[in-house]
Amino acid sequence: MADQNLLRSPAANTPAVSVAEVLAARAVSGEPTLSFEFFPPKDDEGTEKLWATFDRLLAAAPDFVSVTYGAGGSNRDKSFAIVERMAPRVLTIGHLTAVGATKESTREIIARYREAGVSSILAIRGDSPKNDPDALAKGELKTALELVELAASEFGVEVGVGAHPEVHPESPDLAHDAKVLKLKQEAGASFAMTQLFFTLEAYLGLVEANRAAGVSMPIFPGLMPIANARNVVRMAELSGAAIPSELLAELDGAADDAEARAIGMAYTIKLGQQLLEAGAPGLHIFTLNQSGPALEVARGVGLVS
Repeated sequence: MADQNLLRSPAANTPAVSVAEVLAARAVSGEPTLSFEFFPPKDDEGTEKLWATFDRLLAAAPDFVSVTYGAGGSNRDKSFAIVERMAPRVLTIGHLTAVGATKESTREIIARYREAGVSSILAIRGDSPKNDPDALAKGELKTALELVELAASEFGVEVGVGAHPEVHPESPDLAHDAKVLKLKQEAGASFAMTQLFFTLEAYLGLVEANRAAGVSMPIFPGLMPIANARNVVRMAELSGAAIPSELLAELDGAADDAEARAIGMAYTIKLGQQLLEAGAPGLHIFTLNQSGPALEVARGVGLVS
């Protein structure tokens, strides 16, 4: 018997061909989506861990997954190898960045994705690597908008883009961000995924600003499980995401790492529930290549049994 508390039925055994197809299928029954993000590991031990994590999370029947690569396109070959192995088993979104890129190199990357069975990409500007801080200035392509235009017009692939709930670091405000997202939508982007954030208000403010600007594409919230409080706080500081002072105080006051983990995971699950209740199309969980926290959140919000 199906769990009556579940918000979502398992994904089909045959991978969907696009995020749009996934959303259309879920819309029929009014269900949210579940997806996971992975990153290329640095060594053999990390590679073994990645595939063990992937197998466990694949058992949760996600609607799609995404695979990142590092600043300036570092780890790109590893990312391709991962995408090529994942794509036959689940709808897989490949990342595409502008840093240091030429039009020709970008065409080659998209073509390689297509050969691997990837028909959906996430186009983001990206960051210059620490060892080459001027990489963006050196490249032919400067913005994510240029990536969207090239990918959509020349290849016809499905294109997603990034969104910043607490304003892009180089933007004056959310209204400006929304205008840029509208341009990306007009250029062919059909969905957006957010960077990490930690309050419902941040997501709702992002959606409101974009709807007011005429952006109609679905905006998937990216959810970071707070399983290791120190690491997540560090990532938040680097990305500019604000962690509520009340949560920080609770984490700081925890007796040990286990208590901090319990506090953080309970907060993450509550935030995930609030996002779904507020109408988010689904949850895109940042796994950090760990299955335990990702599954705990997915179960806690009712997306898997």
